[in-house]
Amino acid sequence: MLSTVGLIERVPAPGSRREHYRLREGAWATLMSTQNGLIQAMFEADEQGIAAAGHDSLAARRLEEMRDFYGFMFRELPALVDRWRAERAPRRAQGR
Repeated sequence: MLSTVGLIERVPAPGSRREHYRLREGAWATLMSTQNGLIQAMFEADEQGIAAAGHDSLAARRLEEMRDFYGFMFRELPALVDRWRAERAPRRAQGR
């Protein structure tokens, strides 16, 4: 699963029959960048849930809050990842 989401990668280990892995460079920002598809799917599912629950119900109000949260995350996450990469760039240039 970790390799599927891009957190780790398989690396060669001469003389070993075992599989060896390492954490990918920039793994956390990559992981968060790929979450937009999941966030969009949750946002769309919320819309369907609100319609099914009835717009004036308690369930619909809770789903609206969830929809609003995921909408916010969908809009803000790309800029947040960009800021993280910019903040991290000087350390990466130093090899850290």
